[in-house]
Amino acid sequence: MAIREIRKKGDEILYKKCKEVKNFDNKLHILLDDMYDTMKKQEGAGLAAPQVGILKRAVVIDVGQGRIELINPEIIEESGEQTGSEGCLSVPGVWGEVTRPNVVTVKAQDRNGKWFKMTGEGLLARAMCHETEHLDGKLFLDRVTKFID
Repeated sequence: MAIREIRKKGDEILYKKCKEVKNFDNKLHILLDDMYDTMKKQEGAGLAAPQVGILKRAVVIDVGQGRIELINPEIIEESGEQTGSEGCLSVPGVWGEVTRPNVVTVKAQDRNGKWFKMTGEGLLARAMCHETEHLDGKLFLDRVTKFID
């Protein structure tokens, strides 16, 4: 697999809304594998396709519970609240306090196009929200209540 360049804050692609994935083909599988390898190499917890320059609704997450791939994800339920530190591979060296739901359920497709639902709590819920927002052209910086030195 290939390690891809991570786009940084200021790159216009990070502020654009991504298009729905319609082709669940080998090209998508390569993208997902490359995204996962890139995320792991940078020691991240999640990575969205626009962060590697692709305007597709695709996300990879690994918060220590194994690899999760979410294609065309949509948050369908959220509850509770958590506030904690958050960073982003596209905004290196910047950390901020962000409040997010504590429990999140997403509806998404897997790499082969099959729909499923998944519920995450704590750090996984945070990652699901953070990465899904990337697909709509939003960065966590808009949600920071306090920057952490």
